[in-house]
Amino acid sequence: MNSKTDSQRIIPGRVALSTGPGGLTRIKATSNASTAEVCLHGAHVTGFQKNGEPPLLFMSAKSKFGPGLPIRGGVPVCFPWFGNRDGEPSHGFARLTEWELVKTAVDAAGAVTLRLALPLLSGQEAWQGLRTELIVTVAETLTLELVASNDSCGKTLEVENCLHTYFNIGDIDRISLTGLQGAAFDDFALGAGGARRQGDAAPLRITQETNRVYPDNTDTVEIRDEILGRTVRVEKFQSRSTVVWNPWTTQKMPDDFDPAEHRKMVCVESGNVKQDRLSLAPGTTASLKVVLSSGPLK
Repeated sequence: MNSKTDSQRIIPGRVALSTGPGGLTRIKATSNASTAEVCLHGAHVTGFQKNGEPPLLFMSAKSKFGPGLPIRGGVPVCFPWFGNRDGEPSHGFARLTEWELVKTAVDAAGAVTLRLALPLLSGQEAWQGLRTELIVTVAETLTLELVASNDSCGKTLEVENCLHTYFNIGDIDRISLTGLQGAAFDDFALGAGGARRQGDAAPLRITQETNRVYPDNTDTVEIRDEILGRTVRVEKFQSRSTVVWNPWTTQKMPDDFDPAEHRKMVCVESGNVKQDRLSLAPGTTASLKVVLSSGPLK
């Protein structure tokens, strides 16, 4: 537990704080319908599970936990940029920063809400004026809302945001993704170089390394899982980009991911990246919201 302020956010039976792997502060939220875990490091959701169901989120068994290290799996917060940037951490500094737990609440239906704030640290002077919060609501669904405001006096900030969600699946050979049929995408898999391609009319099946950015796409995506017998629904708001990713065994990965784990995960990411990045004028706010739900496969 990092501070007296954090301890004051505890709600008996609903919100608990503990020290997790690598000494990171971990929040456990218990709703009437589900449980979730969130690390203050990166405001990283590392677990969500509805009562009586398998976990919704995938976590790598080799993930590292510690200050300055990204967590592999769950829901990384990619912000204020996405991808690589020379001399800067991949996917931005938000996922490597200790966030602050500023508020917790439980509503009459037993849903638990956590509100976390991103502090700006030394070396981030270019982003002064940027105020960022992540609101996590744990209920029958998992709702994540990333809110960024430009409080500077006269500087427009160019930002990218992405909730890089890793989903737990039964087997990569036995899932299909619906909602992206016929949609154009930029292909960043091995050797593709970002080439623009047109999606097939059939639901997407992952049979090789897949790294697709679907620009100007606001559609809901569903993961149909034949092994786990469920459909996972990714519904998004204020998101113009969808990313679908599985490294297979061909993408060079850090040692926090076992290549064999590609069979048990798929990423369906929601945000505004690359050509869909946001220009945040002074005094304006951008909100990215994702609602994750699951139900029986029909």
